[in-house]
Parts: sequence; structure tokens; C-alpha cells
Amino acid sequence: QVHLVESGGGLVQPGGSLRLTCTASGSLDRVISIGWHRQAPQKEREMVAILTAAPTPLYAGSVKGRFTISRDNDKSTVYLQMNSLKPEDTAVYYCNFHTSQGDAWGQGTQVTVSS
Repeated sequence: QVHLVESGGGLVQPGGSLRLTCTASGSLDRVISIGWHRQAPQKEREMVAILTAAPTPLYAGSVKGRFTISRDNDKSTVYLQMNSLKPEDTAVYYCNFHTSQGDAWGQGTQVTVSS
């Protein structure tokens, strides 16, 4: 099993930046994809960015060009660099590891973009 812990959320003004960190432990040898998702109040959870075996990450259209997903080579730490933040980016952000045995999710970290 995979255990995930997110950190790095907080309150930031519009136009500011935050970097989220996801630390993974457990069986990481069967990971198929690694991603960040978010859920705003009264909205469904949505994909933000995903790393797969493809050469380039996949991003939601609303964050493309502003957010960057990356990971350490051993896959144990995943980052989401968020720049030019907007109020509509306010949400709980979740880290996800999709493995051959199912999905693992972290507890989430709150990101609030407000002046």
C-alpha cells in the first residue's frame, strides 16, 4: 500500500505562488501515474496535473502555463508549483498515486487565494 501526506497549502494573494509537496511511502514499485487533484466547495474533484510514462505531464486547461508538476527520481516526493494564482484556484488539493493495486489519496491541503 501507498501512504501519502500533502503539505504546503495556505493563504496567498492573487498573483502569488505556492509549492505543494506530497511525500509518499510504502510500495512505490507499482505506480502507474502520479497526480494532483483539487476540490472546491460544492464542486466535484477535478484533475489538476498528472505524471505518467508519457514524456510530458498532463494539465487541466485552467492551470496550464501556471502550474508545474514534478517529482524526485525515486518517486517518493511529488511537487506542484503554482504560480500566478487566482481566486478560482481556491480548493483542497489532493495528491494521488494510481497503482496496479488501486488508488491512494492523501488527506488534502487547503489552498486559499484571496486578497
